[in-house]
Amino acid sequence: MTTDNAPIPQDAQVEPAPDEAQQSPEAKLAELEGRLAEMSDAYLRAKAEVENIRRRSEDEMSKARKFAVESFAEAMLPVMDSMEAAIVSVTATPDAKVETVLEGVHATRRQLAAALERNKVIEINPATGAKFDPHQHQAISMVPAEQEANTVVMVLQKGYSIAERVLRPALVTVAAPK
Repeated sequence: MTTDNAPIPQDAQVEPAPDEAQQSPEAKLAELEGRLAEMSDAYLRAKAEVENIRRRSEDEMSKARKFAVESFAEAMLPVMDSMEAAIVSVTATPDAKVETVLEGVHATRRQLAAALERNKVIEINPATGAKFDPHQHQAISMVPAEQEANTVVMVLQKGYSIAERVLRPALVTVAAPK
């Protein structure tokens, strides 16, 4: 290192001291360009992977929506078969007894109830005197009754839920306050 303030000629090569482990600017630039190329490549690969995951997820969601009712529909097919068989039997034998037809209707209802249960569709049918629950019941009217106020007097129509979500609330009459 020089101590005088004389300018160093531009074409002169300045050699780093052996104890300084510095690279030339060209080497640093080449190294940084290499790192930039690696990071750019990694970024493009990650971006492509995210796009592929997004596309696959959309496809899976589309298929899930499309086939969500498949198991439910499969459970309903025997019910449909029973109803069609009942129609054919009544049409084929017009003198069929009411008891026979009613028995077939009950059997079909049991099939339907079992199919709904297998698919996690649960009946909401509150007992008389049960506390009115606005999350599961819909009050149609309030009537004077001997029981406690805001309790179910009568169920007009059963409700149903699936996975703890109400599909249709039970329609009920509720005891009016005295």
